[in-house]
Amino acid sequence: MGWLAPEMLWALIGLPVPLFVYVWAWRQRKKTVIPFSSLRLLKAAQQPGQAWRVHLPAFLLWLMFALGLIALARPTAEITLPSDYRKLVIAMDVSRSMLARDVEPSRIEAAQTAVRAFIGKLPNDVRAGLVTFAGTAQVVQGITDDREALLAAVDRFELQRATATGSGLLFSISLLRPDLAIDLEQAIYAPSAVPWPNPSSPGSDRSAAIVLLSDGRRTTGPDPIEIAQRAADLGIRVHTVAFGTDQGVIPGYEGYSFFVKVDQETLKAVAKITGGQYFYAASAEELVSAYQALQGKLTLEKKQTEVAFGMLAAMLLLGLIAIALALKRRQLVLPRAIKLS
Repeated sequence: MGWLAPEMLWALIGLPVPLFVYVWAWRQRKKTVIPFSSLRLLKAAQQPGQAWRVHLPAFLLWLMFALGLIALARPTAEITLPSDYRKLVIAMDVSRSMLARDVEPSRIEAAQTAVRAFIGKLPNDVRAGLVTFAGTAQVVQGITDDREALLAAVDRFELQRATATGSGLLFSISLLRPDLAIDLEQAIYAPSAVPWPNPSSPGSDRSAAIVLLSDGRRTTGPDPIEIAQRAADLGIRVHTVAFGTDQGVIPGYEGYSFFVKVDQETLKAVAKITGGQYFYAASAEELVSAYQALQGKLTLEKKQTEVAFGMLAAMLLLGLIAIALALKRRQLVLPRAIKLS
């Protein structure tokens, strides 16, 4: 549980005050001598086992007061809610490092298998698109609900040199938000010169998301951290998947080979900046598990939600119950006492 106005928790210091007032008033009441014309009348008003019921309405009112003080601090709780995502872009790294065979049969083949399974299990109300990036980025499939078209696009992946992670992010944002009419060429070479809408809270756009998979380090194009900040300003979450091991090797030229290491730190930062989730997969099985976990992210979402209004509703309910109990006790005791007299 969190608090939007934690300084108001100081108000809880006043919580014992009503108790002291009630105890003092009750003792004063006991000192008051009331003449009864009959002992039977007094016995009727003092039924055995009813003492706690006398104080129950006051206790409920005290609980109502306590909830009111807590509500002043505007408490929040993490609640799992259905997600409103409706558009999704899958951004895939197709650089030559995906040829590495530290993941069997190869990184690219394992990634294609996992993405196909992911697409096949997307909720019916989620429309998706595909972006690939290497030295440059390109849209291989626009936003669509045609699952067959998406699967066919996965089969068209072509590996290229270099890794432009920032460009992949930029093309994904443009695909999700065509209304922005982003000048992609200017955004790639001078992202700071491109006008963007006023910033909103990260993750506030619950109608769109990006899932980005990469197995290497950015070697060209705009800084992915800078582009991630643009996505965050638009409220778009970016879930990232780092794929591969530190032992990945790809064949080079003239007998040379190159080690390809996953840039986990950048992918973690991209997810954190945008309010997304980060996953690491060192095998084909782990990659499938990562995409299965992402499947849940698209249908259920944990969110810090203010619960002060729920406490106000509980206060009202407690107040009504206390009043009803007080009235009921008065109606039961007094008529019976009068009848016995």
